[in-house]
Amino acid sequence: MKIKILGTGCAKCHQLEQTARQAVKELAIDATIEEVKDMKKIMEYPILTTPGLVVNEELVCSGRIPTKSEVTQFIINALDKEEKQK
Repeated sequence: MKIKILGTGCAKCHQLEQTARQAVKELAIDATIEEVKDMKKIMEYPILTTPGLVVNEELVCSGRIPTKSEVTQFIINALDKEEKQK
């Protein structure tokens, strides 16, 4: 699983990254978390405001910091989608 944090590295971006890391740890899954700070790369996603959260190349949240339970649900939904594609 690939998780990307879209943003310039502000405090909100760092908070979202920490929340994502906590959710991944609690779910005990194998995931890579990457910070994307390059505006050209950020603009490849349908995002208007940062921070943005991308799970398996799907933008699931932007413009706010989701709660840990929301991030956990985004990850679970992506895992379900992966299973259905197998």
